[in-house]
Amino acid sequence: MVDRVDGIEERVAHLQRAVDDLSDVVTAQGKEIDRLTRLVGLLVEREAEREAGAGETPAANVRPPHW
Repeated sequence: MVDRVDGIEERVAHLQRAVDDLSDVVTAQGKEIDRLTRLVGLLVEREAEREAGAGETPAANVRPPHW
């Protein structure tokens, strides 16, 4: 009976470790998703500003920066 309980406790300890590891991974992924979401938002805003300003000066009439 003691061996059986010890085996169960060992399995529970391994499962708890696995759950903790997975929790850490999910937390890190959530932070990365938040960071990437902010970056995409900034890129969308930047592109919207670029499109809004595109009608001001046609690109064909702008000299390249190296001239």
